[in-house]
Amino acid sequence: MNKTIYFEDLTPGVRIALGSRRIERDEIIAFARQFDPQPFHVDEDAPQTRAVGGLMASGWHSCSILMRLICDHFLIKAENGISPGVKDLRWPAPVRPGDTLTGFGKVLEARPSATRPDQGLVRIRYSAVNQHGRLVVRMDSTAFFRRRGDQRK
Repeated sequence: MNKTIYFEDLTPGVRIALGSRRIERDEIIAFARQFDPQPFHVDEDAPQTRAVGGLMASGWHSCSILMRLICDHFLIKAENGISPGVKDLRWPAPVRPGDTLTGFGKVLEARPSATRPDQGLVRIRYSAVNQHGRLVVRMDSTAFFRRRGDQRK
């Protein structure tokens, strides 16, 4: 998607490619030290880390990576506005050092805004999978996107 993306481009069923990113050990530890310093995110030798099969990224880190992919590969090209939030946020599998996450979105719903005639409201399910195709993070986001042309006439 190289063109500017508007509400009309985001019909239900549209799929959005979000690219990939490799996650390294040092990045996992640095993020966790600052935002989620639980032992299994920061200490490879902790008993809790061994109990969960090794060092893993914070779920919040996984969300941040997905958000960066969304911005880099989609939102910077879109005529979008604010988002009232996300629902159904999940991280069903851990992200480990060396994993490569690939993100994608799927438009679930799109409707013109009742209160903002120049915008539409779009619900998108964003997800990321690791290099084995295993789902590691998923969220449903609703956001406003500008409509083409002047809808106020």
